[in-house]
Amino acid sequence: MRESNKGLFSIITSALLALTGLFLFFGGAELLVLGGSWFYILAGGVMLASAFSGFKNPKLATRLYAALLLLATIWSLVEVGFNIWGLEVRLFTLIGLGAWLLLPWVWRTGADWLTDKREVLGAVGISTLVVVASCFASYSINGTVPADRMAAQGQTDLTSNGVADADWSAYGRTVGGDRYSPVGQITPANISHLKRAWMTRTGDVQQDGEATVAGPDQGHEFNLELTPIKVGDTLYMCTPHSWVMAVDALTGKVKWKFDPKPATADLDKNVYLACRGVSYYHIPDEIQTSCRNRIYSPVADVRMVAVNAETGQPCDDFGDHGFISLRDYLGHVPHGFHFVTSPPMVAKNRVITGGWIFDNQANFEPSGAIRAFNATTGAIEWAWDVGHDPETWKPGPNDVLTRDTPNAWGVYTADLDLGLVYIPTGNSPPDNWGGSRRPFDDASSSATVALDIESGQRRWIYQTVHHDLWDMDIPSGPSMVDLPGPNGESIPALVQSTKRGEFFVLDRRTGEPVPGYPIAEKPVPTAGHVPDDRVSPTQPYPTAMPSLTPPNLKESDMWGATLLDQMICRIQYRQSAYEGQFTPPHLGKTTIVYPAFYGVVDWQGITIDPQRKLLLANASYLPFRIRLEKRQTLEAPGTLPKWDGKGEEPAAKGDALSVSPDYGTPYIAYTNPWLNPLQIPCKGPVWGTLTAIDLVTKKIVWQHPVGTTRDTGPFRTHNNLPLPTGMYNIGGNIVTKGGVVFMGATADDYLRGFDLSTGQVIWQDRLPAGGQATPMSYEAGGKQYIVMAAGGHGGLGTRSGDYIIAYTIDGAQGSKAQ
Repeated sequence: MRESNKGLFSIITSALLALTGLFLFFGGAELLVLGGSWFYILAGGVMLASAFSGFKNPKLATRLYAALLLLATIWSLVEVGFNIWGLEVRLFTLIGLGAWLLLPWVWRTGADWLTDKREVLGAVGISTLVVVASCFASYSINGTVPADRMAAQGQTDLTSNGVADADWSAYGRTVGGDRYSPVGQITPANISHLKRAWMTRTGDVQQDGEATVAGPDQGHEFNLELTPIKVGDTLYMCTPHSWVMAVDALTGKVKWKFDPKPATADLDKNVYLACRGVSYYHIPDEIQTSCRNRIYSPVADVRMVAVNAETGQPCDDFGDHGFISLRDYLGHVPHGFHFVTSPPMVAKNRVITGGWIFDNQANFEPSGAIRAFNATTGAIEWAWDVGHDPETWKPGPNDVLTRDTPNAWGVYTADLDLGLVYIPTGNSPPDNWGGSRRPFDDASSSATVALDIESGQRRWIYQTVHHDLWDMDIPSGPSMVDLPGPNGESIPALVQSTKRGEFFVLDRRTGEPVPGYPIAEKPVPTAGHVPDDRVSPTQPYPTAMPSLTPPNLKESDMWGATLLDQMICRIQYRQSAYEGQFTPPHLGKTTIVYPAFYGVVDWQGITIDPQRKLLLANASYLPFRIRLEKRQTLEAPGTLPKWDGKGEEPAAKGDALSVSPDYGTPYIAYTNPWLNPLQIPCKGPVWGTLTAIDLVTKKIVWQHPVGTTRDTGPFRTHNNLPLPTGMYNIGGNIVTKGGVVFMGATADDYLRGFDLSTGQVIWQDRLPAGGQATPMSYEAGGKQYIVMAAGGHGGLGTRSGDYIIAYTIDGAQGSKAQ
């Protein structure tokens, strides 16, 4: 019986090695033909030889496998050095098979176990030691903010605009968007006592049909991306289904809720259900109104509502009994083609907003024009419409703003002393083909634009990507900071973050680069674009500022859970068009886009400590792939219905679900995150970082991976080992006077506190749902509070919920408001 078991285990072993060897051999042959690594075909051949030798000469079989494992270890070290993630994917599969060969029932010759197994035992031991040694490698840039900089306080902060220290009265605390709290009660010394003070549930939860992947027929992304604001003793917020709420700052008790009841027709078509925040405004005392203190909030059916901050009732003198339609002046707007997810900029009696335009549907979409409405009456004051002459004008009731112009969907920022609002623009749809873009589209896309708040006149524009074909729109307004000039003067500056991971430092008065922060045009790839489009031969790069842009990909960067799926990624890399960043989308051939449109730094923008002159940015790293095809490939067989822009967009069918239809253009586009068959990224860790940059010395002070794989496994599962890979993150960070940085955002559902001086995690709390939002801080009742919205993110696949959680030193145990 024992001999029978030995024979069965040997057969299983040979079969396992043979199947693995066949996969590696034929895949490796394809990779080699494509110009890739030789290792996989060699590994497959050795496994096949070992598998067949196992039947007649087990000793030879084990020696062959031991030699392969040793060779693999040397090859791995040559390719990636002592990088744990690179070694793990190359060696764990082979070490696992080697461990199987160490079983006493496998491939025995009758001699004692050690005699039979010593070659494999030695090879497994050496490979394991190499992997263990690599665990001590660091993926951080370690540094410390000097003590005198950490202590810096009392400097003039021209961007505070009189906001009380205890408040957080705008999305970025001030309209300057620095996300810095001047409240300093919470420090690294006492943060261990930070506990939950209260937790409130909004009651707005994900409904049936609101799926985790957005698309025309795949439901909606339900995302709680909220950052509440705090004015006086009240927090104000909105929910994914457009409810507006007021919550007591001390207790979390709900004061009032208002449901604007967005139209079902819009909710059924909107592919995102999200509201990042609301805006507060005090109507100037000289203006007659019965609704002096107002909360402005976007509504998912393309409206804006103004409610009384005290009662939650609509302000009757604003628009139509509290509402204005944002469909006005846009002509035909199919359901789901336009909505607003970001709080408007409200200043100088103006409500300024743009909005999201449905990406990649057509080249005749609604206008991306920026509009300003009277904050008291809701009447339109001006529109910045790049296709009109003049570009700033006041449309009449029957006028239509220029269709298909660049839009601006993120949070805007402003300098009230200069009277300027800063607009972060996208590009004219569709994203990946620009053959029909007009000169004014190209001139105003992917740019920071300064407009006069009251008149709407353009003061300056600075473009960060020319003729953008990669969806590198600017997703967040810049953050304001005053920097020391070359002659000791203070220069009013702004820092514009980008999806590329670059930081443009401009004089916010003129839009020119601040002295000492130059920007240079550098050559980029140009070959392979479709013949009826063009590419820019150069793109702008800030040459003095540190960059979070990742290095260009190499075949050896490819990753996976095993050696097998990693090989698939290497084959795909070799099959794709890729010459580095800005490789133009190709026709009929997959193009790798990295960095891609999910960031490096996305809509969360950056944080600036105005006293210590530090910039803080959390970043994500995930390549995407694009392939353009001629549209008749799907329209001719009827898979993709035809559409001329009249009426509602037809529902996509069959394989068209994952296609950007790009109506009105010669092409369709397939665009997806680059994941292998196990739904694991083809680019290995690190996937997420938090970085501190000194704005004076222009150097990285520290950088660390942030987040683990605890809640992200293969096939989008939510269980995994908490590997410290750094994790994809959606949402931003904040910094406090006490020297603590707070950040949720990561896909492992934690709120973390970091020591500003070193970047080390010094506190964390497990959230009941995904924290894909930016926290905020305020003071109430003599205590500093940190507040985090935890409701999950459909696109990232984190746990959904409706939680608003507040923390203070020593908390208030068991407090739970509803």
